[in-house]
Amino acid sequence: MSAPCRYAVRNCARSIRTNSSFRASTSFVQSTPSIQRRHESTAAPTNPKIAGIVDQISQLTLLETADLVSSLKSRLNIPDLPVGGFAAAPAAAPAAAAEEADEPAPAAQEKTLFNLKLQAFDAAAKAKVIKEVKGLLGLSLVDSKKFVESAPKMMKESVPKEEAEKIVATMKELGATVVME
Repeated sequence: MSAPCRYAVRNCARSIRTNSSFRASTSFVQSTPSIQRRHESTAAPTNPKIAGIVDQISQLTLLETADLVSSLKSRLNIPDLPVGGFAAAPAAAPAAAAEEADEPAPAAQEKTLFNLKLQAFDAAAKAKVIKEVKGLLGLSLVDSKKFVESAPKMMKESVPKEEAEKIVATMKELGATVVME
């Protein structure tokens, strides 16, 4: 387990212990009706079976909850959806397509950003190509050597056209084949 994960688990466990000992040591929270926690809200499900399930789920640990979610996804065949507002975007796409159909299509826009891919290099110019890659990508000499030897490989993404053309010309002079995609 990586250090950030261990840190997160430790803090989560600490907050759970703190919250449970806080609730046990202070009885004024239950006696004061104006202070309510989200999980202690008065709006209970009308179905007692659902209320029992909600009580059981609320007592699970974080890892147990993650296992529950993954088992429910696999049993109910629920696909993983991207996090954020992206799930609602496909539903709005047909309406946007209908609006665009009324307007004439704009002329094809010229591509301004390119991805640079190192396709191949001349064996005689390998050292020069490695030095140039080191300077372009800011890698160490060892990483640059590994990068060049693993060609074809993506060098840079979203590079402006002028800069991409300069890089392609420079690499071509050194004996490398770089493609703008």
